[in-house]
Amino acid sequence: GADAHDATERELASPIHIAISLPANERMDWLVEKATELGVASISPLMSSRSVLRLSTTAGDARAEKKRAHWQAIAQGAAEQCGRNRLPVIAAVQDLATWLKHRAGGAAAFVLSPPDGENFQAKSLFEAVNPAQAAHFLIGPEGGFSAEELQAAQAAGCSPCHLGARVLRAETAPLYILAALA
Repeated sequence: GADAHDATERELASPIHIAISLPANERMDWLVEKATELGVASISPLMSSRSVLRLSTTAGDARAEKKRAHWQAIAQGAAEQCGRNRLPVIAAVQDLATWLKHRAGGAAAFVLSPPDGENFQAKSLFEAVNPAQAAHFLIGPEGGFSAEELQAAQAAGCSPCHLGARVLRAETAPLYILAALA
């Protein structure tokens, strides 16, 4: 019947997880919707030193939890609209250090950085990433991560990678990654 479950696999071959330093409100809404359409497995909203939107990272903070629930609802609507079988998880807002400490140890992790960072050469997305593996991408705010934050990410096992010569807006970068690796 018309309401029979459609078992068509619409997920990406390998899960892609996005951790992003929070852009302004409506940009985050837009990002959640589009990344869901493009197959993201999870989105972790982060507080970093240059985050545009400031939310408390204290567990159970009412405003932060309301935001997370709002983004989860956007993801649900987008997943239904594009026929996804799995709903991406929108994690609670956390600070960068907490995410780095608890990120999935086994999965490959990458931090977006300019191609010619002062302390290291970032590889291009296609050199860095094996599309057959789950991957976590750490994406900074509009102003980028601070040098200390980039170093902390590297120390925590995130390989620097870049998306080419153009500097993409914080909320465009995950969509580029998802589309490129799909």
